[in-house]
Amino acid sequence: MADYAVLGAGSWGTALALVLARNGHAVRLWAHDPDTVRAMADTRRNPRHLGDHPLPAAIRPTVSLSAAVDGADTVLIAVPSHAFAATVQTLAPVITTGTPVMWATKGLDNANGGLLHDVAAAALPDRPLAALSGPSFAGEVAAGLPTAVVLAGRDRAVTERLCDDFHDPRFRVYRSDDRIGVGLGGAVKNILAIATGIADGLGFGANARSGLVTRGLAEVRRLGAALGADDRTLTGLAGLGDLMLTCTDDQSRNRRMGLALGRGESIDAATARIGEVVEGVRTAVEVGGMARRLGVELPICSAVESVVGGTCTPIDAATALMARRPGPEFDDLGT
Repeated sequence: MADYAVLGAGSWGTALALVLARNGHAVRLWAHDPDTVRAMADTRRNPRHLGDHPLPAAIRPTVSLSAAVDGADTVLIAVPSHAFAATVQTLAPVITTGTPVMWATKGLDNANGGLLHDVAAAALPDRPLAALSGPSFAGEVAAGLPTAVVLAGRDRAVTERLCDDFHDPRFRVYRSDDRIGVGLGGAVKNILAIATGIADGLGFGANARSGLVTRGLAEVRRLGAALGADDRTLTGLAGLGDLMLTCTDDQSRNRRMGLALGRGESIDAATARIGEVVEGVRTAVEVGGMARRLGVELPICSAVESVVGGTCTPIDAATALMARRPGPEFDDLGT
C-alpha cells in the first residue's frame, strides 16, 4: 500500500483522504491551522469540513508540511487555487526528485491567470505531475456514493498507478494525458455555475438554465481549442460532466453564489454565508484576462466577470446577453 501526503484539510482534501484510507493507504493529512489539526487528532473528525465522517486510523493529521511529505510515495495538493502557487513553491525543496505530485485544485493561477499545471511544472521539474478532476461533490465522495473522475498526467506508468490507488467500486478513475483540458474544464465550469445560479436567482426558468449550460460548454471548447486542449476532454467527465454537476445542483458553492447574486445579495454577504472559498468569483476575472490575451470571445464568462467586478448588475448582464445578434450555432471550431 502507498503512503500519501494530502496537503489541505478542506472538504475535498478530507474526502480524498477518506478514499485513500478506505483503499488501505496511509495518509498524512496536512492543515495549516494548529487548532484544526489538534481537533482532528483528538476527535478523529474534521471540525470544519465533513464532520459527520470519522477519520480512520490510517489518516494522521499534521501541521508540519515537511513532516507530511517526508518519505511520502505521492503528494496530493487540495488547497484553494489562490494558494496553489505558494504550496508548490514550498514543496520544491522538501520533496525528492521523482516523487509524483498530483492536485485536486480547480481554478487558475492567481498571479497570472495561467493553468495550474504550468505553475506546477515550473516549480517542480523532474517530478511526475497529474491533475484530478471531474463531477464530484466532496460530501458524496466522503459518503462513498458512486463517483467517476479523470486523472490527467503525462507519465503513463505513474498515472496508471495513481488511478489504481484511488479506484474502488465507489470511486471510478479514468486516465488521461490532457492536463490542459482537465485543468480548463475544472476552472471554467465554476464561472458558468455562477451564471446559471444568477439566471435561476432571477427566476428565468429551466429553458434559460439549459441554454446557459449548452452555450457555456461552447465557450469552454472555444477556449480549449485556443490553448491546445483535446476537445474530447471538454465533452467528457472533466468538461461537460463537471459543468452539468456544478450548474444544476445546489451543493455547488458557485451555483449558490450565483443564486445569491441573482436575488440581490452582495458577494461579501454570500461568501460569508457560504463559509468557503467560491473559486468562480476569482476565476471569472482570470479567465476574462486569458480570453482577451488569446482573442477568444466568451460572452457568458464575460457577463459573469462584469457582475462580480461590480460593473454590471445581474439583470443588465442577462439582458445584454439576450440582446446579442443571432448567428450560426456552430462556428469554425464546431462550437
